[in-house]
Amino acid sequence: MGTTLHTLAPNPGATRKRKRVGRGPGSGRGKTAGRGQKGQKARAGHHGAIVGFEGGQMPMQRRLPKRGFSNPFRVEAHAVNLDAIAARFSEGTVDIDAMRKAGLVPKKAQVVKVLANGDIDKPLTIQAHRFSKSAAAKVEAAGGKAEIVGLDGTVKPATHDTSAASAGAQDDTAND
Repeated sequence: MGTTLHTLAPNPGATRKRKRVGRGPGSGRGKTAGRGQKGQKARAGHHGAIVGFEGGQMPMQRRLPKRGFSNPFRVEAHAVNLDAIAARFSEGTVDIDAMRKAGLVPKKAQVVKVLANGDIDKPLTIQAHRFSKSAAAKVEAAGGKAEIVGLDGTVKPATHDTSAASAGAQDDTAND
């Protein structure tokens, strides 16, 4: 005989009988209905501990002073290390969309910062919102480019050159 809807039943022991409380002394759960005698836990509307209540003593939240503030405009930068980029890309331009497709950057990440953990030996052009100084230096030492892009995706002009030759040239002009 096949299984039909009217023959479906839970396995024996899988369900428990509902506890009917407060229905007289003969039920075994009358009067206080399994809540014991007086107190906060015996009252109606009590559903577990009240968060932050410490039995009447001054709670921790009020004992400690207020400190600092939360910046509503803070944007968390998602970090991507050079070794992860080098492992997934061998040539060409690596932009933020390519990093997303490779699984390096989550969809919700607004700002991407490239950090210098690991080594890179391929001449890649990497586009990101931010670079650490050492990451930009490693990319350029490998023959690649570290291009900073705006939040709208446009490539910004280089604000500083990390190569050693330009650093020496700037020092010479400072002495004049």
